[in-house]
Amino acid sequence: MFRTALRNVLAHKARLLMTVLAVTLGVAFVSGTLVFTDTLKKSLSGQSAKSYEGIAVSVTSYGQGRNEQGEKEGEPGLGQQTLDKIKALPGVDTVSGRVSGFAGVGDENGKLIGSGWSNQGANYTPVKDGKDPRYAFAQGAGPARADEVALDKATADKGNYKVGDKVRVATNGPVKEYSLAGVFTTEDGAVQAGGSLVLFETKVAQELYLKPGYFQELSVGAKNGTSADKLLADIKPLLDKNTKAQTGAALAAEQAKQIEKGLSNLSTMLLVFAGISLFVGIFLIYNTFTMLVTQRTKELALLRAVGANRGQVMRSVLSEALVVGVLSAAVGLVSGIGLAIGIRSVIGSLGAKLPGGALVIAPGTVTAALLIGVVVTTVAAVLPAWRTGRIAPVAAMGSAHLPATSKSLLVRNILGSIISLGGIGLVFLGVSTGGNSGRMTMGGGAFFMLIGMIVLLPLLSKPVIGAVRPLLQKVFGVPGKLAAQNAVRNPRRTAVTAASLAIGLTLVTTLSVLGITVGKVVDRMSTEKLKADYRVSMSSDAGSLDKSVAETLSKAPGIKAVSPQTAGYFLVDGDFRAASGVNPATIGQLLNVEVLSGSLDSLGKGEVAVAEKTAKKQNFTVGTPLKVKYDDGQEASVKVGAIFKDMEGLLSPYVIDNKILTEHSEEMYIPEVYVNVDGGASKAAQQKVVDALGKNPAITVATQQDMRNEMGGMINTMLNIMYGLLGMALVISVLGVVNTLAMSVFERTQEIGMLRAIGLDRSRVKNMIRLEAVVISLFGAALGVVIGIFLAWAVGSTLAEAMPGYALILPWDRIGIFLLLAAVVGVLAAMWPARSAARLNMLTAIKTE
Repeated sequence: MFRTALRNVLAHKARLLMTVLAVTLGVAFVSGTLVFTDTLKKSLSGQSAKSYEGIAVSVTSYGQGRNEQGEKEGEPGLGQQTLDKIKALPGVDTVSGRVSGFAGVGDENGKLIGSGWSNQGANYTPVKDGKDPRYAFAQGAGPARADEVALDKATADKGNYKVGDKVRVATNGPVKEYSLAGVFTTEDGAVQAGGSLVLFETKVAQELYLKPGYFQELSVGAKNGTSADKLLADIKPLLDKNTKAQTGAALAAEQAKQIEKGLSNLSTMLLVFAGISLFVGIFLIYNTFTMLVTQRTKELALLRAVGANRGQVMRSVLSEALVVGVLSAAVGLVSGIGLAIGIRSVIGSLGAKLPGGALVIAPGTVTAALLIGVVVTTVAAVLPAWRTGRIAPVAAMGSAHLPATSKSLLVRNILGSIISLGGIGLVFLGVSTGGNSGRMTMGGGAFFMLIGMIVLLPLLSKPVIGAVRPLLQKVFGVPGKLAAQNAVRNPRRTAVTAASLAIGLTLVTTLSVLGITVGKVVDRMSTEKLKADYRVSMSSDAGSLDKSVAETLSKAPGIKAVSPQTAGYFLVDGDFRAASGVNPATIGQLLNVEVLSGSLDSLGKGEVAVAEKTAKKQNFTVGTPLKVKYDDGQEASVKVGAIFKDMEGLLSPYVIDNKILTEHSEEMYIPEVYVNVDGGASKAAQQKVVDALGKNPAITVATQQDMRNEMGGMINTMLNIMYGLLGMALVISVLGVVNTLAMSVFERTQEIGMLRAIGLDRSRVKNMIRLEAVVISLFGAALGVVIGIFLAWAVGSTLAEAMPGYALILPWDRIGIFLLLAAVVGVLAAMWPARSAARLNMLTAIKTE
């Protein structure tokens, strides 16, 4: 029987090749994800460990903390006194202080080199022999004066900078020119991520990023014979509670865990999409084995007649599945390794430099690939194999194709109805619950809905396809009528074929509707309430603007109104609350603040404006006195001067005068400055703002359209990634349609011969097969779109409370494209079966049993 199984595998090469391809795609995605993440994890962990070589103990300061009264306590960092105490310990060889923050370098055209978030600045700290062991200089040396910097080699090459050149460097304040003292190579993570690294003289870096005389970190080297643990025990008593000390080995291990945790999220996302592809592949495998068994009904009956029992016949079919599974797993594993190499190349082409190192092919990856390939294929083949064993030999010899009994379809419809209703009920329960817990419930409901839909598809196919039969007949004539009839001839097979497309389109539609709806809401929230001509911010959200930005703009000619949006905190009746500092004189010109009671003019009198939701929750009204404590510990009593409509993303629930916030805070976080210019927005006006800021490469001057494009671009990028990942499921769906049509042609060989004999020419035979494919594809796609819209509405309803103005938007253009693509899928999938049907010899076909 096993030899028979192998013979059957080789006898149907084309059909089984498509099955192998379907499983291979899923296995390749799984193994590729595991190989890539394992390789990246090992490389990054090795890089992290390398960066801590020679560091016995690392001391990190978390800055000033707050006591129970909200008052700041402790030092802003690690002072010189602490450094000297540690250096005086008997086992200490070297101590070097580190301080870092954002620093951007402009190229010859003034454009920022590298990604904003990964452009870093740090101090150059010679330890021994006048060198800092973290950096190897290819040219020149480290900065020794306040007007010198050093650049990493990649940044210097991109900017065409050489030692001695003047380099324009921007932090969060005005651009400054420095002399390039040296060019170095480094394993620093920021540089490896495609950013840049600027080294300053230590005092300059302290002034830029912390405070003169203070460091964020201390790296301690041990003398020979002194253990890191002993040194750690000696250092800890010298530190305050806002400081943490760890051995270099422990810190490297901690970072390795963080790297693993970060990569696990990427791995999980990719494995979810691989799982979807494998789930869709199960339908193709099931259909393939159902078809192959049907083709060999008489052959299997003959085996039964000559002595093979049910178990042997069933095991014969499962053996075929096992062979296909092993082959698919092997090809999928090799393809996955190639995919991992491809992902590394793509990421490298985008500017990020991944650490070098050999690919990691863990035993677990090989095992997972084999198990997935074998288990998925075997599980999908179990039902066809079981059905094969139940066919009576005499009945099978008398009929080539045995239709499903009405009783089995009735049981299937009842079961499908129960599962579907249960799933719909869970979705509505999730809608009523809301929040994260509601969405979790909804996810379970969506799963059961899809399963129920798959079970019910044979019942749905007849009335739905029957409804379009008159249209097909009217437009395409006889081929259209025959196509509609053939599509529902075997409802089970049609259902399985349509199911794979329905699953893919359900996910794509849900993501599209949600993505576009959320994008429009955020667009309205960020621009309809924004009157400002421009938003000035650090490039790529690289941090806070310096207070000099607003001061410079307010003095520049042609600037009509300026308001820095300062983010801060204060204690209100004993609780920490986020506050926005604004310019009371201009805020009304720059933001469309809907005041419900009181007036924004009260901000200029030292009063506070409160958002509507917060006011209702706290029972605040205009005139309510509030006891507040500011960042510097000073207390005051202020009144509520206005209550305004919530402006999430633009204003905090509490709004006060910028001057007050600045008076009571040592450091201000200014994420953006809003600007209005004389004559309104224009390219010339935008250039005026850029020029006023000294053509700072680290600062972005965005128009309202830029802000819209920024948000729309992020959402479209996310959707395109999702579409790409779901594309595998749709490719497998195409293979499923090909298989179904090929089997349909095989079953109707005699019928097609008769149709040819009575006058249906080859072109109309091809049209009949193509239309059948289009009907099945559109049936599955339309069902997926309907379910996708329903799920998008359900998920969106849980977001509505957190997103004022949320209203479901149906992107009919994209939905139309999805349906059109489904039709194209049908046409492409029908090419081979249609050609095969048209080339049948009519006399031979008529004689076929």
